[in-house]
Amino acid sequence: MKIYLSIISLLVSISVMAEPTIIHNVKGYTFTNERNLVTFSAIAFENGIVLKIGNNELIDQYKSAKRIDGKQKVMLPGLVDGHGHMLGLGFNLLNVDVRDIRSAEATAQKVAAYSEQNPDISWIKGRGWNQEIWPSNTYPTAKQLDEYISDRPVYLSRVDGHAAWLNTKALELAGITKDTISPPGGEIVKDAQGNPTGVLIDNAEILVMDKIPNPSKGEMKAALEKATDHLLSLGVTSMHDAGIDHETYHLYKDAAKAGDLDVRVYAMLAATDPHLSDMLKHGYIKDNKDFLSIRSVKIYGDGALGSRGAALLQPYHDDKDNVGLLVTSPEKLTPLFDEILSHRFQINIHAIGDRANRIALNEFERVFKKPESILYNGEELRHRVEHAQVVHPEDIPRFKTLNILPSMQPTHATSDKEMAPKRIGQSRLEGAYAWQQFLKQGSRIISGSDFPVELANPFLGLHAAVTRQDRANMPKGGWRPNQSMSMAEALRSFTIDAAYGAHQDKIIGGLQAGKYADFIIIDQDIFTIPKENIWKSNVLETWVAGKLVYKNP
Repeated sequence: MKIYLSIISLLVSISVMAEPTIIHNVKGYTFTNERNLVTFSAIAFENGIVLKIGNNELIDQYKSAKRIDGKQKVMLPGLVDGHGHMLGLGFNLLNVDVRDIRSAEATAQKVAAYSEQNPDISWIKGRGWNQEIWPSNTYPTAKQLDEYISDRPVYLSRVDGHAAWLNTKALELAGITKDTISPPGGEIVKDAQGNPTGVLIDNAEILVMDKIPNPSKGEMKAALEKATDHLLSLGVTSMHDAGIDHETYHLYKDAAKAGDLDVRVYAMLAATDPHLSDMLKHGYIKDNKDFLSIRSVKIYGDGALGSRGAALLQPYHDDKDNVGLLVTSPEKLTPLFDEILSHRFQINIHAIGDRANRIALNEFERVFKKPESILYNGEELRHRVEHAQVVHPEDIPRFKTLNILPSMQPTHATSDKEMAPKRIGQSRLEGAYAWQQFLKQGSRIISGSDFPVELANPFLGLHAAVTRQDRANMPKGGWRPNQSMSMAEALRSFTIDAAYGAHQDKIIGGLQAGKYADFIIIDQDIFTIPKENIWKSNVLETWVAGKLVYKNP
């Protein structure tokens, strides 16, 4: 009976197997398992898995295959965003977007218009303001929002997510007054009279976030769906979610179980979540189709450079009494490392300033000296520093020595090119956004966008990595161009090396036999066009596991 049932199961499985598909007549680029760039003109895949890449001989080799003419379009492996925030992106697309608005007043006006269009929303939320692009170059105030909207609370996150701008209604609901003390790792910005201005930095945001109603499950699902559709339209087939809470942990697990994930998610547990210990005890999470993997923890080291929250070894160049903020104190960092590693989870620590990077490296060095460290060293668990933005030159070689991966975001350099010299001066730029210094020593760079801090379009990141310029081709010749990447290095950092940083380089990140058929077709050859046009690339089709999931209208 058992043999009979096995035969029946085998026949059923064979009957539902899809026929092979060949897409030919393409200009294909991918990386081998050894990370070498190769070209091809045809790809064969079946049941979501690549059978082979090659040339026209594949047509003869798979005579019964369904054939699709690629019409000489360019094919790349599906792009991997190594650092983003999925629901943050989704909610950002659903909430008011104030990115790139050139003044506080114009920002407040857009918020007021959004408020009028959404009269049933209790809290007006949005993201994207940046005082560095305003004529004043100063933080905004609650009064500037009050002028346009005062009847409902307003919470606007800064572009980097490390500061918030509130109106008076929100300050009142949060109970923030002249007498409120800034919490550790945060700052309530106050005026000369000691009154809160309406700006909260880093951990101070907790004071108001507790008052904002948590999104419902339905709202979270809507945000996930919105972000997924957006990423697929941009050619992103896999992303690393940098810090998820307990609710998102269950949202992802339920979505994976129901087969509702269409972008592969490598999620990092937020070290700040009160349920961290319980989630660690449940061990690694992985579904059988590799759409969800949870085996890492995101630790928050410091703040951001733009809001002067990045922890520096020396004071800020434009604020001599300020050395930034440590969001997680060194006293708390040590037991946190020990707990995470006792469960053999990968540690991915946010570190932007040179002091935060040094503290992170010192902590890795400490645990690696333990007798049992063979179980959780850098090479085994592929630990990462998220951002590695301003690193003391003496600490860059330590990344290689300790086998710590730098997870970096190319568009941060082009966004920060005018702000960074103001914050840290010229001398400290030597170790800032230093991609080539890492590459030359043999470090693998995991590239991402940090969406919604930056736009999610990976071609903006590829363009920034290669040119060190913004989309207006400025500055001429590139900002600190000696640190730019080649096109191959940049694409590698968004594909196989990003997959490596998620322990997934054997299944995605390239188009070799046995890997998932995750690929995109785009409208121009990024290897041959003028560099300044890389960001203009458009995705024509996105395929995940051999299925067409997006087609340009």
